[in-house]
Amino acid sequence: MSFLSELKSRANALQGLQLGEQRDLAASTQACELACRMALAYLQDLCAQLNVIQPPAAGAYSLDGKAPFPALVQRNFRCDARRKMLRNTDVCDYIGVGWDLLPITGQVATHTVSVNFPPDLERVTQRLSMGQIQHERKDLRHPETNKLLAYVFDYQTEARAFITLTPGHDTGCIAFRVSNVGGFGVHNASWPAAQVTQSLMDELAKKLVGQPSRFG
Repeated sequence: MSFLSELKSRANALQGLQLGEQRDLAASTQACELACRMALAYLQDLCAQLNVIQPPAAGAYSLDGKAPFPALVQRNFRCDARRKMLRNTDVCDYIGVGWDLLPITGQVATHTVSVNFPPDLERVTQRLSMGQIQHERKDLRHPETNKLLAYVFDYQTEARAFITLTPGHDTGCIAFRVSNVGGFGVHNASWPAAQVTQSLMDELAKKLVGQPSRFG
């Protein structure tokens, strides 16, 4: 075999690998797009139904793990989807659902929580940010020494919750991020696009309304 023939053989082998990778990427992209179309239609319909039902928020909501929020109801569900260009193809960027967590009484109140240890301060500030909770922070100091005694947060008893689906078109997986469902916190999970079916979305819906769920 001549050297040129050897180079041709190498080039053919590389082309075969590249074509295989392109086919795999195309298959992963298509699987993600099919899953996203189904999930978007499901979530849009789910939001419409929940806006009528206005289910109570399951679980316990507290900034410091001690002082609870009043009983909350879930309202004003909204679903949105954004798209982007990937390898010259218009694909789903992400799907997002957001809604309000409001006192069942309809009266938003101002509550106060104070913390004086760094771990507690981090937990409270994270939950305030995660829930998009309106608040004011004050430093409580000793009247004579001016020594810092505690951080005091005056906050409104309303918050926000979110679900975000992000397709990984290269890996063929859909990442779910569920925030403030059943309490303040984030749950992350990922499934192959082929497993993102109506059954899985049903489990997510059950989790959202506080029914026993196998989601995650």
